[in-house]
Amino acid sequence: MLNRLPSYAWAGLLALVLAAGQVFAQQPGEMEIRQGVIEQITLVQIQSNHHRGIGAIVGGLGGLGIGSLIGAGTGRDVAMVVGTLGGALVGNEIQKKNDQPVPGQQIIVRVKSGVLVAVTQPTNPDLKIGQRVYIEGSGEGARVMPQ
Repeated sequence: MLNRLPSYAWAGLLALVLAAGQVFAQQPGEMEIRQGVIEQITLVQIQSNHHRGIGAIVGGLGGLGIGSLIGAGTGRDVAMVVGTLGGALVGNEIQKKNDQPVPGQQIIVRVKSGVLVAVTQPTNPDLKIGQRVYIEGSGEGARVMPQ
C-alpha cells in the first residue's frame, strides 16, 4: 500500500491541475474586436456542430439497459452484449441521418491594417459587400457583425 501512495498522489495532483485548467478556461474574459470592410461573401455548407459518437454511446447504453432485462446468467450477459452493439449501431445511424450541413458564408474582411481576414459562420442576411463590420473573437469563435 505504501508503494502505491506516491502514484496515487501524482494522479490526484494531475486531476486537480486538469480540473483547475478547465475552470480557468471557462471564465469569461476580454474579446478582441476588429473593424473592417467586407470584400467578399461566398456561400458555403458548414458541418453540423453535433458531437460525433454521441448517438452510438446513447444507443449502446439503451441497448445495454434493454439487454439486462432479458434472461438470467449467461443468457443475460449475451443479451447485454448484443443489445449494446445493436443499440450503438442504430444510434450511430440515427445520428448520421440527422447530421446535415447548415448553410453558411465565408466572409473576407479587410481590416484597418490592410490585412484580409476570412471568417466562416452561419448565414447572416444583414451582411453585404462593402459594409463596415466588426470581427468579434478569433479562431473558430470569430464572428462578423454589422457596425
